[in-house]
Amino acid sequence: MRLGVAMPAAMAALAGGMVAWYSITAGMTPNVLGWWLIAALLAMGWRLRLGVWLLIGGWVFIGVQGEWSSRLPDGLSGEDVTIEATVLTAQPVGDATRLLLAVDKCQAPAQRPRCSALAKVRITAYSDALFNPGEQWRMTLRLRPPSGFANPDTFDFEQWLWREGIHATGYLRQDPPPERLSAAGPSLRPLALGFLAQQPLNERTKRWLAALTLGDSEQLTQDDWSLLNATGTTHLVVISGLHVGLVASFVLMLAKLAARVTTPTNWRMRTWPWWCAAAACVGYAALAGMAPPAMRAMVMTLIGLWVLSGRHAPSPWQGWWLALALVLIVDPLALWRPGMWLSFVAVAWLIIIWQGRQRPQGIKGWCWALVRTQLLLAPLMAAAVLVAFGRVAPAAPLINLLAVPWVSSVMVPTALLGWLLSPLPLVGHALWWLFEQALGVFHLLLTLAVQHWPLWEPDRPLTYPLAFALLLLSLCWGLPAVLPGLRLAATALVVALPWWSLSPSIPHGALRVSVHDVGQGQLIELRSKNYRLLYDTGPRFRGGFMPLETLWSPGQHFDQVIVSHADNDHAGGIEALLADHQVKQWVAPAGEPLPVTSRACQRGQAWQRDGVNYRFLWPPAGNNAFSANDRSCVLEVSVGEQRLLITGDVSTEIERRFLLEVEPPVSVLVAGHHGSATSSGIQFVRHTSPEQVIFSAGRHNPFQHPVDPVVRRFRQQGSCLWSTAHDGALRFWLQAAHPIDVKTMRKQHGHRKRC
Repeated sequence: MRLGVAMPAAMAALAGGMVAWYSITAGMTPNVLGWWLIAALLAMGWRLRLGVWLLIGGWVFIGVQGEWSSRLPDGLSGEDVTIEATVLTAQPVGDATRLLLAVDKCQAPAQRPRCSALAKVRITAYSDALFNPGEQWRMTLRLRPPSGFANPDTFDFEQWLWREGIHATGYLRQDPPPERLSAAGPSLRPLALGFLAQQPLNERTKRWLAALTLGDSEQLTQDDWSLLNATGTTHLVVISGLHVGLVASFVLMLAKLAARVTTPTNWRMRTWPWWCAAAACVGYAALAGMAPPAMRAMVMTLIGLWVLSGRHAPSPWQGWWLALALVLIVDPLALWRPGMWLSFVAVAWLIIIWQGRQRPQGIKGWCWALVRTQLLLAPLMAAAVLVAFGRVAPAAPLINLLAVPWVSSVMVPTALLGWLLSPLPLVGHALWWLFEQALGVFHLLLTLAVQHWPLWEPDRPLTYPLAFALLLLSLCWGLPAVLPGLRLAATALVVALPWWSLSPSIPHGALRVSVHDVGQGQLIELRSKNYRLLYDTGPRFRGGFMPLETLWSPGQHFDQVIVSHADNDHAGGIEALLADHQVKQWVAPAGEPLPVTSRACQRGQAWQRDGVNYRFLWPPAGNNAFSANDRSCVLEVSVGEQRLLITGDVSTEIERRFLLEVEPPVSVLVAGHHGSATSSGIQFVRHTSPEQVIFSAGRHNPFQHPVDPVVRRFRQQGSCLWSTAHDGALRFWLQAAHPIDVKTMRKQHGHRKRC
């Protein structure tokens, strides 16, 4: 049997992307590309097809390497650059606007690296100026290379920036003010969105029309996405095979009707209706932004049109491999997008479970086919979503049984027909009114489902075993000739596994300490066998985002939360704790203005949990006239001879007041005030003589924390230094007779710290 060209082309594209990624992570130079091209030319001289495959791999390699080399140079981090850029998207966020910009021209300061390779940036604009997609602006930005927090088992924001092709992030400078160079040019999608905004429909209807028919999912609010995520129906608002296939089918039907009217004797022989349907398919996918699901649907629809028109019929798998190859050739970074793989995995599984089966007959046959498809597809997609996003929608199989036919048969047709007949005001508006009523029913269904079966985020250790069990369940029921006993065993495993606890137990007398990466702030988790304590809650950013929101799934329980003082970088995450978690007791210095009722931390207070001793060294009892920083709760934690000291933001003067109560050497010190020069005085450093020092500081922070004098003091004392800015979150165990072994969450390529 001949291999064909689709699968080798896709494999070549996959290989090119993986080699490029390996060369980047391993720090290899792009010289690999030269050898690749030489091999391609030699192969073409020997066998043309092999050379073409190598060229496809080289093309994807170039695309991935080009995206990486376009990142903002480190030498421009925190520097002002002047750019001319086109606004791609403008999204309101609190009192600011988040802009995605396509950079047309970039000018860096003198004696700094060039930024001419910069192509796409994501910034926050705290400005009264109104930005609209398609406009061109000249503006001054303060940028930094793409980065994100590095915490255990959390969303990788830096990886997301990479796969979205964003080369820098930052904010708009107000001086000089931004200048609009040109208004938005004519474009079909902005014109359609503008027309939609003028329609007498409620805001929810407009949002969903824009998402379902124009692929503008950014119109949906966070509440909309939360509802879709919790019910496993996000795939219904992504422009995919459902939408592209409906558009192509409708245009084909109209074109065939026109051919029958104009040439009634030989209308079946006409080919132009098929070309019209193909053109509509490509045009609609382009209107939706040609995202990977839309591109995959476009290719598969074009192949379907080719087959149905009576031409050569390739197999479904050839169409699948061809779609994968084309998506990677056009967008190499799609290789790292979970949405693309979810789309392709779903289609592959549909091919498997329907291959060799007869076409359903009658309403009963089609209804059973729909039920069977959803039941077999649901566990596989649940496993994929669980691995990609760490969550499961328990009601997704049942909801999709109703939602898929409702959306495909009612909502999408009325929405698309409304656009087609919009020149006829009464007819178009009537169709959109029907869509509005259908959307109300759909929204009510999702809301009721969430109330009874909310989104579930299992414990991290359970993620992969549960995903494997769901995959096994899907395979056992979807593949033929599987023994009934195996099917029942797989079902029992999926039902029983969520009740098991796979979290490693913490022994008595041991404390796990996690200093989380929350930017320019502090959040430390201390966890023993039956006790969980937070020291500080991290910052709240100007746009309202709190890093604490990303650390744990909702519903966590904390025995105590100590807020060292009320500054935003230490107390900014209190709202997230109140909204999503349970806190048994709050502790803070007396007189601190916090939105919770708290017990005062006082010098001399001590308690013990699970063989771990806790003691406050500061502040003194009662009211005092100290500044907010100098009132910080200073906590000492000890297990046997191992001691952890957390000093908050107290100054060098306060450090001297409790110095004699600290028995040297300290095993681990979380340096005061993020490594500022106001803390970690010479006398304090020499007396405590810490073995390990942790600076909780933000990456690329404007204060240059930790400052050089403080770093030198600890180095002269022989301390091993760590910083969340460079190392990400830090985790270690405090346990008697066990040395401290600090684990970092951010990988440093080609470098390993030795102390």
